[in-house]
Amino acid sequence: MSLNFIKNFIKHESFSGVLLIIATILALVFQNGFLSHFYQEILRSEFSVGFREFTLAKPLILWVNDGLMAIFFFVVGLELKREIVEGELSNPSQIALPIIGALGGVICPALIFWGFNHGDDFAIRGWAIPTATDIAFALGVLMLLGKRVPSSLKIFLLTLAIIDDLCAIVIIALFYTSELSPLSFGVAIACLIVLFILNRLKISKKSVFLVLTMILWFSVLKSGVHATIAGVVAAFFIPMVDKEGKNMLEELEKDLHGITSYFILPVFAFVNAGVGLAGVDPKQLINSVGMGIFFGLFFGKQFGVFLFSFIFIKLGFAKLPEGSNWLQFYGVCILTGIGFTMSLFVGALAYHDSPAFYHADKLAILLASFAAGVVGYIYLFLLCKPKKEID
Repeated sequence: MSLNFIKNFIKHESFSGVLLIIATILALVFQNGFLSHFYQEILRSEFSVGFREFTLAKPLILWVNDGLMAIFFFVVGLELKREIVEGELSNPSQIALPIIGALGGVICPALIFWGFNHGDDFAIRGWAIPTATDIAFALGVLMLLGKRVPSSLKIFLLTLAIIDDLCAIVIIALFYTSELSPLSFGVAIACLIVLFILNRLKISKKSVFLVLTMILWFSVLKSGVHATIAGVVAAFFIPMVDKEGKNMLEELEKDLHGITSYFILPVFAFVNAGVGLAGVDPKQLINSVGMGIFFGLFFGKQFGVFLFSFIFIKLGFAKLPEGSNWLQFYGVCILTGIGFTMSLFVGALAYHDSPAFYHADKLAILLASFAAGVVGYIYLFLLCKPKKEID
């Protein structure tokens, strides 16, 4: 195997998906093997940052979920702004179909979860778990299929996944936020005002924006709003072009893309996917939460995205992605059921203070995501011929 092949593979989007799989397997092995105690001690290890009353102390798992994931959402925000300003999302006709599809992919899974859990006030807190799509995994599966899948379908899935992430961010802000701290919230607002001014002045110092973003993150975390929101909001204040004519947003996106894809997401998977399987009762795996998540993710996502898109297209408001057909389009809809990191993240917010479901939520997420990835891959592999064969 040549060195060039390895370099090209690492640059390939699918490599991020491979790392996520490896991290997930390692988490399961650590949690269910002789290293279980060591694994738990790592997650519970507490780290402190700050000075006097401004000290922030959290266990490692929360530093990952609240800190590293904020960087991930910052990159998502950069990508979203770039797409809105000059990319696929700048054209109303191109963004309409993914928006409608994403809407269906949120409503249908949520309704399925509600159907299983509407009688339990605690269980219903996880209604948003099956509404998320993992960008890295879903795109990784498509990339593994290579030229078999039309590029228009890859763009559709990418756009839908970005919108899906935006929906998740709004849901987190509205439904998974604790009581607000007026002082910290005021500091966060002040940071946003300064960021807005710097944006209008097109300041060319990336370090200035990053320092303010860190202050914004800290204040948002202390305010009671989930800190990942700070990442997305700050990204929208990064200027596309600074006063020196450089594309600061694109530079930041390139600088951070590798960190998020090849470090942050795998680390997140490692600390969150460690589900203990020893002594698990099958009844606990098929409780209302587990069933709501599995059926919501695997069936609800694909059905919701396809149904809403189908109706929108048949009404004449949009067209199928260029070069694709309905069967291929449905295959991409199946892949939207890969919730994984995003679903695990929402699950951690929903049930962080209670082990009532004995990790049934995590198991359901892993099983549904695995099923969606495997079924979607096989489906598209069988139905889509390589491009050279079509020609």
